[in-house]
Amino acid sequence: MDETPYLTGQFLLAMPGIGDPRFDRAVIAMCSHDDEGALGVGIGAVIDGLTLGDVLRQFEIEPGIVGDAPVHFGGPVEPQRGFVLHSNDWGGQDSIDVAGRWVLSGTVDVLRAIADGTGPSQWLVALGYAGWSEGQLDGEMTRHGWFNTPGDVSLLYDTPAEARWEAGFSQAGIDPRLLASSAGSA
Repeated sequence: MDETPYLTGQFLLAMPGIGDPRFDRAVIAMCSHDDEGALGVGIGAVIDGLTLGDVLRQFEIEPGIVGDAPVHFGGPVEPQRGFVLHSNDWGGQDSIDVAGRWVLSGTVDVLRAIADGTGPSQWLVALGYAGWSEGQLDGEMTRHGWFNTPGDVSLLYDTPAEARWEAGFSQAGIDPRLLASSAGSA
């Protein structure tokens, strides 16, 4: 069976000792990965003090019943830019299917639809993203830092952000307490 080396539709889990505090216990939903680079959205941490209601009000959208939903730290790149990862039962003008597992939307139409109850049945909002240039993520995957797993999509919608890192490893059959914080050499 020929397997693609690309990680689109998978989750990246930060290994202990990744070396960058921005990615400590990070969980990244990989939305695009090919020979030109990669883009993922962080789903392992929420932004303290910021709710979806706050974001919606900035766009003059009435929050409705979703006002206190958390906003996730999507990554260090363009932290003012918003993304919604959601179920494939809704699609907007710029929605992108991610390997048939979830959909990525980045325009205000998805926020309006969520607020008025006509949007996707499952969703997660994030600000910023994690991005890698051509070959950068491929190189990082050969060193100690990231673990990739197909994981269950329930990690996105049914698991609290603070529990996603451990749950991601658990879904892969790994107890993260047993992981070393550095790689060895032979």
